[in-house]
Amino acid sequence: MSHSVAAVAPSFGRLCLVNFVEDVLERFPSARPALLAIDEHGGRRVWHFGELIAISAGVSGALAARGIGRGDVVMTLLGNRIEWVLTMLACWRMGAVALPLSTQLRAEDVAHRVDASGAAVCIAESGLVDLLPGNVEVIDMEQFAAICDEDRPQETPAAVADLDPADPALIVFTSGTTGKPRGAVHGAGYLLGQRTQATRWLGAREGDLVWCTTATGWSKSARNVFVAPWLCGAAAMLVDGRFEPAERLELIEREEVNVLCQAPTEYRLLAKRAKLRPLAAMRRMVSAGEALNPEVIQAFRELGLEISDGYGQTETGQVTGNLIDEPVREGSMGRALPGIETRVDDPNGEAGELLVRASTCPTFFTGYLGDAADVSSYLIDGEWWQTGDVVRADADGYLFHEGRDDDLILSSGYRIGPFEVESALLSHPAVAEAAAVSHPDDERGAVVRAIVVLREGQASDGLVQELQEHVKAATAPYKFPRIVEFADELPKTASGKIKRAELRGS
Repeated sequence: MSHSVAAVAPSFGRLCLVNFVEDVLERFPSARPALLAIDEHGGRRVWHFGELIAISAGVSGALAARGIGRGDVVMTLLGNRIEWVLTMLACWRMGAVALPLSTQLRAEDVAHRVDASGAAVCIAESGLVDLLPGNVEVIDMEQFAAICDEDRPQETPAAVADLDPADPALIVFTSGTTGKPRGAVHGAGYLLGQRTQATRWLGAREGDLVWCTTATGWSKSARNVFVAPWLCGAAAMLVDGRFEPAERLELIEREEVNVLCQAPTEYRLLAKRAKLRPLAAMRRMVSAGEALNPEVIQAFRELGLEISDGYGQTETGQVTGNLIDEPVREGSMGRALPGIETRVDDPNGEAGELLVRASTCPTFFTGYLGDAADVSSYLIDGEWWQTGDVVRADADGYLFHEGRDDDLILSSGYRIGPFEVESALLSHPAVAEAAAVSHPDDERGAVVRAIVVLREGQASDGLVQELQEHVKAATAPYKFPRIVEFADELPKTASGKIKRAELRGS
């Protein structure tokens, strides 16, 4: 028996009882297409809502037979494949807590998550089983297939649980860019709370096909791969495969994807390394994870495609976005979603830390694993969540990301956000990726140091001064990188965020 995750009820109210399977899936006709799954070999299968309900119920019975009950933690170590979806639904049906892990983790990363969560069962791809410590029971893909085989004897499905919105349903670990990853616990209300961002930012409509490409184990995958599309009456697409720019465009065209949700890095690489062309079925493109560069937005805009940037955190869920039916403001992460209150802590009237009023955020987390404190104890005045992200706001309330608190570069009295420098560098045709960090300097306190990944076929000879002059012309001259270095790749977290702290120490 795994150890259970206790509900830590937020101090800002209780809603009615909920269950995602009952409240969302069972409201659709059973024969309605819910999900298009494409496996690693290119095989495709359309799953209908009735199938998902029935088979995930069988999975819940198999988990219950292994001692899993309400509040117990079930891990997955799976790529974007149907077994991941079925396991998540089984957990939410029975009131167990889903803990999806990225397949890019290593054994020590997995052990940390097992220790923190007390998970005793993991559904894992056969090639990843060796990552798990010996105290975790494993259900591999062969065993999972037997559980889902309706021609074999089946365990009695677990009952559909009536859940308070604060009852734990999902654990997502932070990316660990500023410290050791922590498990953020989200209640059952988090799932239905996605409706605002699903309708106003993701912008899916009934009958659409939505592809959120994010790998499992991350905040965006847990909310936008299938939860948000279904809340809008759309179908989801799930693809188990590696990212390759040309293949991705071909897949989008072939399957007539209507809504695309990608990481900024993926959009950048499509713009830099694939032959962009109009996509006839595409109606909406969104991005979140880190700021999206204006020149990338412009590359797609020239084809009649807009990318609507947005912002959220593991703890908060989606907070801001360039909303549907509103013009995209280049370089902006948009405005606060309807109903969510934010403010910029900027006593000097300049850029400051973004704060979120927790009580207005329907997807705010209920606490961290291993911390029994009420969630309000994390807040300023019991109300405001400190995001740690520095932003500036324009006169219309659009927010522009300047960087993390510890990413800002203080040089000769200037506050320089790395994103501005990186955007300027990326607008140079020779640059594929770039990161800007602070470097100590005796005279200026610090200077800007840029680490640049060049596009294929480009040489670094004589390019340092050219890039410096390019940045001076593209943004305020004091922001130009006095140090320019070249690398084959940038260090990133498994979710694709640049590890600037690692670069600062190199």
